Amino acid sequence: MSSHRLLTRLVPRQTFSHTTTRFFTKPSCSSPPCLGIRPSRQSKAITKPRLLSLETLHNYHTTKPLLSQPEIPTTPTSATLPTSAVPSSDPPLPEYVPPTTGLLSRLPPSWVPYAELARLDKPTGSYYLFFPCLFSTLLAAPLAGPASPVSVIGTSLLFISGAIIMRGAGCAINDLWDRNLDPHVTRTRLRPIARRAITPFQGLVFTGSQLLAGLAVLLQFPFECFWYATPSLLFVASYPLAKRVTYYPQFVLGLTFSWGAIMGFPALGVDLLANQAALTAAGCLYTSNIAWTVLYDMIYAHMDIKDDAKAGIKSIALKHDKETKQVLTGLAVAQIALLAGAGAAVGAGPAFFIGSCGGAALTLGYMIKKVNLKSVKDCWWWFVNGCWITGGVISLGLATDYLLKYYGQEKLEKKPEELESA
Repeated sequence: MSSHRLLTRLVPRQTFSHTTTRFFTKPSCSSPPCLGIRPSRQSKAITKPRLLSLETLHNYHTTKPLLSQPEIPTTPTSATLPTSAVPSSDPPLPEYVPPTTGLLSRLPPSWVPYAELARLDKPTGSYYLFFPCLFSTLLAAPLAGPASPVSVIGTSLLFISGAIIMRGAGCAINDLWDRNLDPHVTRTRLRPIARRAITPFQGLVFTGSQLLAGLAVLLQFPFECFWYATPSLLFVASYPLAKRVTYYPQFVLGLTFSWGAIMGFPALGVDLLANQAALTAAGCLYTSNIAWTVLYDMIYAHMDIKDDAKAGIKSIALKHDKETKQVLTGLAVAQIALLAGAGAAVGAGPAFFIGSCGGAALTLGYMIKKVNLKSVKDCWWWFVNGCWITGGVISLGLATDYLLKYYGQEKLEKKPEELESA
């Protein structure tokens, strides 16, 4: 048997798989690798086989076919798509729709953005600004003679008009500061400057006109009120900056919104610098309203807590999210204690302590217990209605105490006249 036949029997032809680790081949083979060994033409001697690795065989047989095959398209997934191309699971945000009901729907379309900038469609903030003015007016009225009900009502009407105007100016200043932040917050993204219905320059001009209107109202009060009111403008302008540098911008808002707690005294002709009782009462009432402002604005801030965290806006709600109700309780206690101190300084009667202080304790306690801080709708409801509930009972207690003193003083003045006529 020849050597060739012997070797072909020993090494049969086979198809090499990926598990083959080595094979024999002819040293002079150029293409493709031999699967068997044949004797050289120059010599019939058996050539010593050369060992090749599996990698060499695999590369040879697979490289060219893979390069020649057409590319198989694949369906892109969210992992391969760029971020902007991945469909969002969140529902699309609503577009701006002009108002169809209420005061703004009756205005010319070109006026609507300015009315929205002044928040005429959301007057709750104006009421919160007005209540401290009303508190101080009613608290100061017994010290001013006492002041007549007509004088108290007239002063209160001036305060409500000034509150609407100055609150609008404050909102415009806030929106000018926040024009680059508001588009990133769901609740504020459709404000006039944020949606570019008003340019920053137009907003600035409008703010100036509001400040001039506020000055016109201020000049209707005794001139001393001008000097007492002017420092508040510093807080109005600085509040939007505070939420960029501190977690307690609500405290700065309290300094601003509570300023009216001082203004009622000079508005009725009570000199704070000459009347120690009035000065003490004004100081206690002012700080009491600061606590109240921080309290209700902390509830308000919970509506934007997620968006504020993303936009980098700081608030007391973010700082004390886990212990909010404890903080609210502490603020309520401080508010009521300081309110009682204001009444004690001017000799307020039982109607004030039972109606104002007791009523505030009940309404604030109920609100803190019931408010669901995780619900935007519930926070908004308590923010709006808490204004009237707590502000209303405090005002009612103050008004009752004032009227009792006023008509009691009237009776005392009439008795000597009746005796003389008799």
